Amino acid sequence: MLCAAILTPLIRTLAYRFGALDRALCARKTHVRPVPRLGGIAIVIGFYAPLLGLLVFRSDVGDVFFADRTLALGVFMGGIPIAILGVYDDIHGADASKKFVVQFAVAAMMCSLGFRVGEVANPFGDPIQLGWISIPFTIVWIVGVINAMNLIDGLDGLAGGVALVAVSTILLVSFHYDQQLMILFCAALAGSILGFLFYNFNPASIFMGDTGSMFLGFVLATSSIKTGHKSSIAIIVSMVILGLPILDTILAMSRRALRGRPMFHGDKEHIHHRLLALGFSHRRAVLVLWAVSILLGGVALAMTYSESPTLTLVLFAGVIVITSVFLRRLGYIRFEINHYLSDERRRNRALRSAVRPFAAQLRRATTAEEIWDVVRDATPLFEANCVRLQLAVRTAGSATIVFASGFPEGGEPPADGTFRARFPLASVKYDHSLVDLGWRDGRADLDRNIEIAIELFCNHIGAASDRIQASISRSAH
Repeated sequence: MLCAAILTPLIRTLAYRFGALDRALCARKTHVRPVPRLGGIAIVIGFYAPLLGLLVFRSDVGDVFFADRTLALGVFMGGIPIAILGVYDDIHGADASKKFVVQFAVAAMMCSLGFRVGEVANPFGDPIQLGWISIPFTIVWIVGVINAMNLIDGLDGLAGGVALVAVSTILLVSFHYDQQLMILFCAALAGSILGFLFYNFNPASIFMGDTGSMFLGFVLATSSIKTGHKSSIAIIVSMVILGLPILDTILAMSRRALRGRPMFHGDKEHIHHRLLALGFSHRRAVLVLWAVSILLGGVALAMTYSESPTLTLVLFAGVIVITSVFLRRLGYIRFEINHYLSDERRRNRALRSAVRPFAAQLRRATTAEEIWDVVRDATPLFEANCVRLQLAVRTAGSATIVFASGFPEGGEPPADGTFRARFPLASVKYDHSLVDLGWRDGRADLDRNIEIAIELFCNHIGAASDRIQASISRSAH
């Protein structure tokens, strides 16, 4: 805790110095000012600091830790690549394919080191042995939890608080099963999260970023496997402990599939977004979801200490019933949804099809001016009234090319109630290349279908800009 609490403000200062900021360049962001997003580094170092300390100071715990070399190797060889992936994503940006390659590789390695879900409880008889299915099941579990924690990181302190409750519950489960090393790991992670939360609770002065959220997911996934590997109800208990991020991920994947939207394009319909839409303040929404996590942790502990498959089934069914009521209240369960989803899919397909001709023009563009012509022509497709394109194309030393239509000089929108949304272009997250759009029709938010179409369009703009920049660089050499 002390390590994370001391390091977090130092990392925040470095992030400001090097421009490693989350600039809220999309309508889904809930903050309005740039915020450093490398705080996860403090969580990672805070977790490993006491473990590395065992190398220096001789102790009984250290002897137990290093006696199980496979476990120690897994903690370091698995967690460090995930942390490096997170840092790379926070600074440069990594698409879904790159993330999955690293995540699946790490999950497969952990599986080979003995982190496996071997059996599942059966309330009607003997536990179900998974056999060879345990390998793909475990890999999907690890990758799934990593991304579930990543998806739920949407409000100040939310992911950190949910992870703190989850790891504290796993710690208590570890006491029950006398898993000394898991107690050590959970205590180290809980302390590092707590030290970081001093700066991350609303209003946050720093975000954990993908570095923190993916690392938390990795440690939670692997520790939940190892903690109860001798119990058949372990995986069910783990599902309840991590119920909130798992549920949010399932809902996200389901609605995107039903609406025909790209699976890995974010939206503004996560559970925390729904609470905000119901009128909850930022802090109150986070506290409500912390309370939900504590409730789930309590149910998980009841399952663990009873060790009765029948009681486990009853409690699990109760969780499902309460969850259904919760989802109905948030508006996820709607009886008129079929017609609504059909219209959503048609509109989404139409917008994406309309982007294709402009994408073809961008592939033929050879100058920044030609990119601007395409952007200006495409603006009516998104129902926007004004547009500003800023390209960080370096032609002599360091130069930024800015075009504007409908915005006054300096790029600021008119003071007439114009709704404004910015979209980043470059693969480098902290490059200042962006498209700035404005609407004067009185809207206070951006339709998600239009937002997805703009994001796809911006991907093509970024590719064209990168291609032109590469051509300029080759000519210069």
